[in-house]
Amino acid sequence: MKNKISVMSLRSSIAGLVMGMGCTFAAPALAADTASWPEAGKTITVIVPFPAGSGSDSLARRLGQEVTKQTGVPVVIDNRPGGSTVIGAQHVARAQPDGYTLLYTVVVTHTQNPHLVKDLPYDPFKDFTPVLQLVRSATVLSANKDTPFDTTKELIAYAKANPGKLNFGSYSTGSTSHLNGEILKQEADIDIVHVPYKGTADASRALLAGEVQIYFDGTATAVEKWKGGMVKLLGPATDKRLSVLPDLPTLEEQGLPGLNIVGWQGLFAPGDVQPEVAEQVASVFRKVLQTPDIVNFIESGGNEVSGAGPDEYAKIVRNDYERWGKVIKSAGITLE
Repeated sequence: MKNKISVMSLRSSIAGLVMGMGCTFAAPALAADTASWPEAGKTITVIVPFPAGSGSDSLARRLGQEVTKQTGVPVVIDNRPGGSTVIGAQHVARAQPDGYTLLYTVVVTHTQNPHLVKDLPYDPFKDFTPVLQLVRSATVLSANKDTPFDTTKELIAYAKANPGKLNFGSYSTGSTSHLNGEILKQEADIDIVHVPYKGTADASRALLAGEVQIYFDGTATAVEKWKGGMVKLLGPATDKRLSVLPDLPTLEEQGLPGLNIVGWQGLFAPGDVQPEVAEQVASVFRKVLQTPDIVNFIESGGNEVSGAGPDEYAKIVRNDYERWGKVIKSAGITLE
């Protein structure tokens, strides 16, 4: 049609006008040059550094399916487990910073591994752009049902009277369950022994069997075991009470101020992604995050929906990096 002007001809007209005026500055970029994310014909790849079927993997797949449903752009979930999330994270750190390769991971990748892993093959800040905090998660201090204490205060008193006699489990060395146990030792000034296991299933079994007496368990599994009369719950390691346990004071309320670091799951892009792209990715996934099915799935697991975008999420990551660093250095923990 005669009324239509092509982007190319419009661009040429602007360039000619600028040259004719003798100006040396470049013409401003046209709005049409900035494509919205995601573009039709592209594929979004989300790297999940955990095995297929794990809790994080399940949520990533639900989010991916909903993104495809709402945008028409396919989302591929690529599981790359191993190395305490290092293998998957390293892949994203080296990916093109166009917003089409993302990392779905947990707190360990950017705030714990840098202090634990020697010769870490990525920089947690230079190589990544925080995009969206999806989920806030928590651990709850649980005790074997046959332990001679029912409260955190009684636990501390028993540990002081019996140094080195209590074992605390974790699902791996350097994990949040381990580090929370180290904070407990420091804040309560007690001598308890760390016993690491290979995964949450083994750690939970050890607690029920009495191989360990206490364990910082995930909220959903802790509440499930408690309702079944299999464990005692002493307090959540959170900054506020859990909605599923409103009458159980946090460990901070009970006099242990260091035990208020909330865990999380979230999305990261490669380090050089443009800020406007990061915001667009965050906007798409935040909308998906608010769908009723996704909200129900997250809350049924004892977690909370977040939605903190790039700027806020970056501050959360930096703050947790500093806090976990102090804990790890004080405890003298390293991983090969």
